[in-house]
Amino acid sequence: MTTERTTAGPPPATEEQARAVQDELRKRVVLDEPGPPPGSGRVTGVDVAYDDERDVVAAAAVVLDATTLDVVAEATAVGRVAFPYVPGLLAFREIPTVLDALDALPVPPGLVVCDGYGLAHPRRFGLASHLGVLTGLPTIGVAKNPFVFSYDDPDVPRGSCSPLLDGTEEVGRALRTREGVKPVFVSVGHRITLDTACAHVLRLTPRFRLPETTRRADALCRGALREHTGR
Repeated sequence: MTTERTTAGPPPATEEQARAVQDELRKRVVLDEPGPPPGSGRVTGVDVAYDDERDVVAAAAVVLDATTLDVVAEATAVGRVAFPYVPGLLAFREIPTVLDALDALPVPPGLVVCDGYGLAHPRRFGLASHLGVLTGLPTIGVAKNPFVFSYDDPDVPRGSCSPLLDGTEEVGRALRTREGVKPVFVSVGHRITLDTACAHVLRLTPRFRLPETTRRADALCRGALREHTGR
């Protein structure tokens, strides 16, 4: 399946060019759509794994039925790392190969859940927002840590949440997906509200802290990297 998308263009050659691309694409983020209802349609997890010695990145896309969480389809892609490691610009290292994995899917992905950030990004344009703008798909960022932002620890019960803050601005939420376990950090990527994003994440975490989308995509991309590199 080929994802309908805005062309990503050639990778930027410098940090200055990358920030200029972010500034331009950020204007296209849509924040006034509710997004697909939780538990409906399909939801796709994307993740990447690196072999830094060989400058190789492997990406995986795993499509789940949003109601049953059964795997509908999956695809991987392997490519060269397209951009150096620069905090705040990590999407440029991952986007080309992630797009290839999405294009290789035999079915439309529906909502896409990224292992990373959306608006919870110093420039308000993390991987989830970048991918959403390029593909036109609704996207969510679900991160394992709060990056540079602050939050109060949510209450102990599953489903409790607290604002993820940059000063007084709410850029996402710390969401408790397992009782008494460290929260995950949810932010809007594109074409979805924060309330709906959090509801999706709770549907995707029936047993573990991380969404099933992330867990399955993580395992798949690591396996693809091992197969490609032989280690």
